[in-house]
Order: sequence, then structure tokens, then C-alpha cells
Amino acid sequence: MLDKPERREAFAKLSRFRAEFYECLTGRGDALFELTDSLLCTDGPVRTLVDLALAPEHRRGHGSLYGGLNQGRIDVARLRRAVAGLPLPKAADGRLVLAVDVSPWLRPDAATCPDRSFCHTYGRGEAKHQMIPGWPYSVVAALETGRTSWTAILDAIRLQPGADLAAITAAQIREVVERLVAAGQWTDGDPDILVVLDAGYDAPRIAHLLGDLPIEVLGRMRSDRVLRRPTPPRVYAPKGGRPPKHGAEFVFGDPATWGEEQAVTVTDTRLYGTATARAWDRLHPRLTKRAAWSGHDGPLPIIAGTVIRLNVERLPSGGENKPVWLWWSRTDATPADVDRCWQAFLRRFDIETSKPQCCHTCGSVSSPVSPSGSSVMLMA
Repeated sequence: MLDKPERREAFAKLSRFRAEFYECLTGRGDALFELTDSLLCTDGPVRTLVDLALAPEHRRGHGSLYGGLNQGRIDVARLRRAVAGLPLPKAADGRLVLAVDVSPWLRPDAATCPDRSFCHTYGRGEAKHQMIPGWPYSVVAALETGRTSWTAILDAIRLQPGADLAAITAAQIREVVERLVAAGQWTDGDPDILVVLDAGYDAPRIAHLLGDLPIEVLGRMRSDRVLRRPTPPRVYAPKGGRPPKHGAEFVFGDPATWGEEQAVTVTDTRLYGTATARAWDRLHPRLTKRAAWSGHDGPLPIIAGTVIRLNVERLPSGGENKPVWLWWSRTDATPADVDRCWQAFLRRFDIETSKPQCCHTCGSVSSPVSPSGSSVMLMA
């Protein structure tokens, strides 16, 4: 490995991270360190702890494995800072792209495990969606570029039952971005960090909660949403009355309400054929003082953004190519911005490849969890 300078530098970075990781293990560090090496180097899924004890990387006795799991301690905050300082992939324009998603750890047979929630799962039968007890984890990962599906996982926290997903996600993103800034991954003058979300998140609310950070929020929206246009110019009528706060409706399912697009792009792709993206500027949801906004003080905000409708010629799976609706937290989008947004959203699916990789490696073995709900899975 060390016959070339770039390989020597990569090896040195890995060695420094392993040394820093060892310093994060504040209790039973030697046992946890070898346990981690055993977990990463074992071929195939780990079904029992005995398998890890028999791995060549685990040079200690069988009892030390259980001692490390039961009495070991991890400085999770220091570990998070160490992970944030590693070299991270960036987009072609030098921008960091972060994807956020919820990954369930299904525990249907563990009736005594605390804080289990009902997790929505897919693919457990044709056209079947089930709610299975388990632990949902919110995962933040930096996306790669090019012909690869690797992701760099930066953070993972367990969601408590009944948690406010938007508020928890906004707090998690804030902490991740602050660590990246402290580690020098983003400095003044760099492009804003792009955060990509799926349809289960309230993208406008998260963008409002994180408005003071150097980030852009891109989220998928349901196809039955209705947004509003900007406030029309005030016209003084003889009868007076309160001026309108919202403009006309923009109904995703009614093309008659769309009007003229602000930007249109057409791209030929290898997998999807012709991809057509249309963008409408300065659209916002109409908020009411209910649910998440019930305790808001003062007038409700106008969270304006750009709506992008992506339609592709075909899907690689042969399924129905339904259009995808995206909401971007910036306005005055150029054609280059539109292409950058929908291409970044398609790369968000790379985070799905990290889930089976972790499940394939960890198998059914439970990993130690800190009081804050941060799994030791973060170490991998």
C-alpha cells in the first residue's frame, strides 16, 4: 500500500483517525477497540457475539468482550467531532451535499426493549407496507459524486416515540453543520451546504428553523400539495378590508394553476432517458396556527422557495414514471440551479445502500447505545 505518496497519505489519515477513535473510548477502551475491528473485518453478518470473540482481530479473552459491552464507555461528542474532521466528498462545484433519512432497526421479538416505536417498512411482500416495532434512527450522511454509491455517515441518533421529526431533524442538522464548520469543512466564501430530504420531512419548516445557517434545503413534496403564490400588489377598493396575505393557489395536481415556468431544462440521461425539469419561483405553503405552529408567537412566516417538477422518460425498474415534486429553499433559480437540485435529489438514494450494508455486517447483534441514543454503529 505504501509504494505511492497518495497511498501513504491515506494510510496516515486512517492511522490518525484510529488513534483519535481509541482516545474516544473512555472505559474498557482496549476491549471496545478490538471489538470494533472484529466487527469491521468479519466476513458476512454477525449472528452471535461468540463469532466476534473468535475473529482473529479479537485477541482478548471471551469475558473481555462482554465486559466491554456492559461496562465500556464512549465519548460520543468527541467521536462526532473526529468523524466531522475526516476528508468528505463534495459536489463538482465544491459544495457539501448532506442527505437525511430515517433508518429503522426492527426489533419485533424484543418485547422488553425500551422506547420501541412502530416503524413503517417497505418491501416485506408485494405491495405490502407494515408497521413493525423497532428503533428508528435519524441518519445524516455526506453524498459522493460520480459512478459510486458510497456515503460518509456523519451522525446517527435514535428517535424517541412521539418525537417531533422536523424539530429533531433541524437540531441534528444544526449540530452537524456546526461541527463541519468548526472542523474547517466549510469557510466563508464556500457554496452553501445542500441538505436533501425525502417526502416524510416538512422541508419549509426545517428551512425556517435553520435560516441562520449557510445551508440550502431541498425536499420532496407529496403530489397532492397546494402552495400559494406571492402576495399580489395591494389594490385599494372602495369597501376597504384587510389586504390579502397569500396569492393564488398552485395545485400540484391541476396544471391549469401552474402558469408559466421561470426555468425549464431538458437533459438526456443514461438510465432515465430524457429528464425534463420545470421550476416555478416564490411559492410558499399557507401556514395555520395548528399542529407544529400552534405555539408560534407573532404572525406566521412566509417561507418562499422554488418548486421543481421533474419528469423522466422511463425508470430503470420499468415502473410507472410518476413526476417528482421538489421544494428548494432559495428563489430566483437559474437553469443550472434546477439541474443541480434534481440531480442532487437522485443522489440522495445512495444513502439507501448504506442501510443494508450496516444490517449485513451487524446482523442481529445489538450494539451498545449511549444515554443520548447514539448507536456505536456510528463508529463504522
